[in-house]
Amino acid sequence: MTVTPAFPADSATLSPAPMPAFALLAGDAARIAGPDAQPLPPGGAADLGARLAAAFAETGPCGIVGGTLPFDTAAADALWLSRQWSAGPLAARTAPEPVAAPGGWTLREEPPGADYAASVAAALRIIGTGALRKLVLARSLTARAPAPIDLAAVLARLALDPAAAVFLARLPGRDGGPRHLVGATPELLVRKRGAQVASHPLAGSRPRAADPGDDRAAAAALARSDKDRREHALVVEFILDTLAPLCRTLDCPEGTRPTATRSMWHLGTRIAGELRDPDLPAALIAAALHPTPAVCGLPRDRAAAEIARLEPVPRGFYAGAVGWCGADGDGDWFVAIRCAELAGRAARLFAGAGIVAGSDPEAERAETQAKFAALLAGLGLPPAETGGTP
Repeated sequence: MTVTPAFPADSATLSPAPMPAFALLAGDAARIAGPDAQPLPPGGAADLGARLAAAFAETGPCGIVGGTLPFDTAAADALWLSRQWSAGPLAARTAPEPVAAPGGWTLREEPPGADYAASVAAALRIIGTGALRKLVLARSLTARAPAPIDLAAVLARLALDPAAAVFLARLPGRDGGPRHLVGATPELLVRKRGAQVASHPLAGSRPRAADPGDDRAAAAALARSDKDRREHALVVEFILDTLAPLCRTLDCPEGTRPTATRSMWHLGTRIAGELRDPDLPAALIAAALHPTPAVCGLPRDRAAAEIARLEPVPRGFYAGAVGWCGADGDGDWFVAIRCAELAGRAARLFAGAGIVAGSDPEAERAETQAKFAALLAGLGLPPAETGGTP
């Protein structure tokens, strides 16, 4: 079914209307919850299967569940159940990019860059003891606008990157106002169609360069980097180990290669397999994989504990999973990175970096700063090197 573009460039026509409870715009297709969407009873990963079964027993084969899983698998998710949903090509990627005037905005880093680098150094000391093989540390950037942030305009800007899956998920309200998780993630956690399953983990990063020659050099340097290849291999091995018991066949047909978004280069490995049980819901596969070492670390439980200790701002739904699952079990789930939580005039952005032996604290700080660029552009702001007024 062909639908009107979800987020046209002239977002003023959409701004007065309610935004959908959930939308995922990936490739040339969209999955958008209808106006009948209702919240799925919240819960954690442990009871997700039972809640999905109950929901689809109510809706029948036309049902869809979409939304987001939090980073903490025991915390409450934010999922929406709808009988009506739209699917079709997304014309909004060709829209001219609107740019907001940055005047009146304020930005604040949490933690400041120097403190983040100190946390990376602390993580390296833990890794040096052998207690961890990898730890992903994130930091936050809070932005406050002079007027309520236009969600549709943010999504229209983010949708201009064809390498990213653009998403919107309504979250439980806070302080009497609505909240949404909005982002443009390049990382496919799992895609399921019948018995066919795929994943495309990303780990290891370099900022893109404006000069074409410098940009090619950045990609080549990333491909040669021993540190980045080790970091990436940990993620791929984890996903293969997790999927292997579920699959008849499993392979990495293209090997590892640099993968580009508008702002970053990443090392990526496409994984493809055939499930033993073609009825296994995509959401449950996503829950089994999440959180991967791309956003947490190894061993996973110890890494999660260190994240809670070293990061001053709780992640919430950042570095969780965002996607949809149909009553037939098919679905797409992405890692919830390059995202921000928006509420009224406020936005909280997150960015993280993977720490392994050989990581440099200042380089990891710079990597997080580069990763903020996609969401700052989505807000209509230029990249910001420090807190304060951009």
